[in-house]
Amino acid sequence: MNPVRAMLFDLDGTLLDSAPDLVGSLNWVRESESLPPLELKEMSRFASRGAIGLLKAGMPQTDPETLEIWRRRFLEHYAVNSFRQSSLFHGVLELLDYLDDAGVPWGIVTNKIESLTVPILEAAELHNRVACVVCGDTLRESKPHPAPVRLACGMLEVPEATAIFVGDDIRDIEAGRAAGTQTAAVFYGYGSYEFDEVFVRDSFPVHHPADLTQLVR
Repeated sequence: MNPVRAMLFDLDGTLLDSAPDLVGSLNWVRESESLPPLELKEMSRFASRGAIGLLKAGMPQTDPETLEIWRRRFLEHYAVNSFRQSSLFHGVLELLDYLDDAGVPWGIVTNKIESLTVPILEAAELHNRVACVVCGDTLRESKPHPAPVRLACGMLEVPEATAIFVGDDIRDIEAGRAAGTQTAAVFYGYGSYEFDEVFVRDSFPVHHPADLTQLVR
């Protein structure tokens, strides 16, 4: 691997354990339709798929118009409940402290829209530390398209080959590869159940945030 001059992270399932609040908003929509709540452990694996993905997994099959109504309800609820039970994964703060001390800039590339991302970063006290943030509505394209990752590398002023993109979802790995960065596959995250040995064989395996500290060293 090339020396790592910058580190880019997905947000949900990589830095942030956001499933409790995402599933909470899903269950709020279910309650509005007189449906019983679903268990967090059952639905957390869909937490990296965004509102539509989570609703498709956790609501009855329906027409596009009803799905759009549910999506709006979901986002309205989540906007004011996005950091109730969410927290950074254990070891993330120590990793970010190490990167700051080592002078390695880090950023976030997420498909979550800016109006939802910024309050979460403020609540997690990351907004004054992160060197760049590229959200799902920053560009026309979102992951797995490489454009958001390339934009983040440009903002950090590092060549793509010297950056590593860290994520728990297939779309993260695809976006990083297409952008020309190195990639790290997070196995403690939500979407990692879709990883297979062949797909991630060229990605650095991450079973705990501390693994990334060793990579930089």
